[in-house]
Amino acid sequence: MTHPALALFRPGPRVVVGLMSGTSLDGVDAAVVRLDGSGAALSAEPLGFVSEPYDDALRAALAACVETETSDVRLVSQLHTRLGERFAAVARRALDAAGVDAPDLVGSHGQTVQHVPEPEDCAGVPTRSTLQIGSPAVIAARLGAPVVADFRAGDLTLGGQAAPLAPYLDGALFGSAAETRVLLNLGGIANLTVLPAGGRPSAAFDTGPANMVLDALALRLTGRPVDEGGALAAQGAPDEALLADLLAHPFFAAPPPKSTGREDFGAAFVERLVGRGGAPADLLATATALSARSVAAAVRRFVRPAPARVIASGGGVHNAALVAALAAALAPIPLETTAAHGLDPDAKEAVLFAVLAHEWAEGVRTGLPAVTGASRAAFQGSLTLP
Repeated sequence: MTHPALALFRPGPRVVVGLMSGTSLDGVDAAVVRLDGSGAALSAEPLGFVSEPYDDALRAALAACVETETSDVRLVSQLHTRLGERFAAVARRALDAAGVDAPDLVGSHGQTVQHVPEPEDCAGVPTRSTLQIGSPAVIAARLGAPVVADFRAGDLTLGGQAAPLAPYLDGALFGSAAETRVLLNLGGIANLTVLPAGGRPSAAFDTGPANMVLDALALRLTGRPVDEGGALAAQGAPDEALLADLLAHPFFAAPPPKSTGREDFGAAFVERLVGRGGAPADLLATATALSARSVAAAVRRFVRPAPARVIASGGGVHNAALVAALAAALAPIPLETTAAHGLDPDAKEAVLFAVLAHEWAEGVRTGLPAVTGASRAAFQGSLTLP
């Protein structure tokens, strides 16, 4: 009898679905990609992309799940299955839009509900952990395809931060022989990859919040889950004294490798902002300036030589107020998006997990110790068969 996993290791191109839900808790992204080769020889042909928001009830349940004060083990267990169904449904719609009946493979990041990259006491033992939910068994069963998931645990086990994961894709698709570049993702958290001229990623790390604080503030102050296009923030002015206080958070000055999430910039951080008072437009303008200036400060402090350009992706590229503030903070370094280089900025993270799953099947260790601080390159991902 031939083991069904062996079909994954055949030579030639694969059609892979990449699935992603980020720290913004806004919805599921699904990219269908034809992939061939590996590493610097990787070729990626996007076939389709679908992004679907969570409904209010699911978003509220996830918001409760990621905060330690409001989560519980039953909620985590239930949402693990619930999100698996949601991921599978969005993947199916992306496959239908691409005209693909069945993929060769699925790569699913899942939804991070806790990320603890630095040791904390657990039953008397210092422990580091990361947890992403969205059952790969459900996804595999619904799509009839093998699923690679749990991409972060391997690097964490080897002493790394388990984040960010994007540098592997950045190095494969966006490197330049002639110039140093910074690839910037503006998701819930902002993270960047440093690509030296002609080389592999030399560093990558989280810089702080991008959309996470903005979205939480918008919901708190306006009842809407997002300040569409940064329209309200554009009407306000940053509170410079408050901004200086926020930028004094120790995460911003910490050297890479480093990663963060709601443990630093979640509900308590937002409450600190709101507690200072002020008009909603001014608070949103302050949070926008925080995102932009923390990114620019990280580029100037930790990227040598200075990059020739910063290439952005993620949902934050649609926030005109954030993009304008970031361009001003980075000047004279030019800011552009991955669209100028042939990849939809919205699809990049979903494409990443298609690539990581493909490389898993190629037998490639995609962990980057220079980026995460791990003791060696991790073999990232675990396989679930339908």
